[in-house]
Amino acid sequence: MAKDNNIVHQYFKKQHNDAFILVKVNPIFFKGTEITVFADGTSQSRELEFDENIEEDLRIDGFVTASPLEFNLYFAGLA
Repeated sequence: MAKDNNIVHQYFKKQHNDAFILVKVNPIFFKGTEITVFADGTSQSRELEFDENIEEDLRIDGFVTASPLEFNLYFAGLA
């Protein structure tokens, strides 16, 4: 079994109405984190579980590829 820290995660983003959504996907275990950044600058994150079609589902929902740096800046509260 692969360790989580040896996995190359996938990152996606989407502008949605008054919020900006970033998603980190573990493509091996199909788990991840979603960050929602609201127009007022507040944010919330939550842990998610996905199925093997997550990448296709995100693209259908209008998500595009994001960078790990962008995700981690928001996750750390630096952006």
